[in-house]
Amino acid sequence: MKQKFAGSLFVCLLAFPFWAWPSLQAPATPEPHDLYKTTFIQAAPGKLLDLIKLYQDRLPVYDASGDERPLWWRHTQGDKWDLMLLFPMSSYSEYFSAERVARRKKASDSSPLSQEEFTRKLGEFAAWQEDLFVEGPHLKTVKKAFNEAAYYHIEIFVALPGKHAELRREREMENAYQKGIGRPETLIFTRDQGAAWDIFTLGCYQDIKHWAEGGEPSKEKRKAAARAAGFTDSDSIGPYMRTLIFMHRDTMGVAIK
Repeated sequence: MKQKFAGSLFVCLLAFPFWAWPSLQAPATPEPHDLYKTTFIQAAPGKLLDLIKLYQDRLPVYDASGDERPLWWRHTQGDKWDLMLLFPMSSYSEYFSAERVARRKKASDSSPLSQEEFTRKLGEFAAWQEDLFVEGPHLKTVKKAFNEAAYYHIEIFVALPGKHAELRREREMENAYQKGIGRPETLIFTRDQGAAWDIFTLGCYQDIKHWAEGGEPSKEKRKAAARAAGFTDSDSIGPYMRTLIFMHRDTMGVAIK
């Protein structure tokens, strides 16, 4: 009986790809630091510039209310939406405190465009909108990345059931790999509530050349960096990630100045 069981176990092990087992050396998942509301908006036909101007004109209201301005950028290729806006919230309790809500209302009431009128125009200029509340790096880190960037690349994922923590870990392992081969790391955000997406990573670059630069590291360097990050080798990174996801999207774009 023991021999029969051992043989069955051996067959099962052969059937399961070893690259799907991350190394125990993989980096531990750090605690997220700040809360953000992520808004993806697709402009109504011919209304993209109107939509951008609507938010540009709204920026003084955020300043007057004491809220952080949204960090945003414009899609050039990829998913269907046109704008991504990242609204810093710090935490639910702080953002929705009575004092903050009152200051927000006062700033809106004092602006040339009331909240009701802003909402009406947003409905006129936007054809589709999706909101996702996420936990991510400290605001100081995120603002620095945005202030230095003019080009962006987002990868956004829906995890397979039960794979959420492992996908987060894989994203960190991939950041470690990118660092090992001399490539910039990404900002990692995980879902708290809202739209269906579970996690996204955002790369912030000086320009498209910065995104594409770095040359082709040698096979030995890629293998060493992959192993140091917790992967078996560099060729296993993509296949392993795809064992954790139901679907994902890539989108690239530019800063709005």
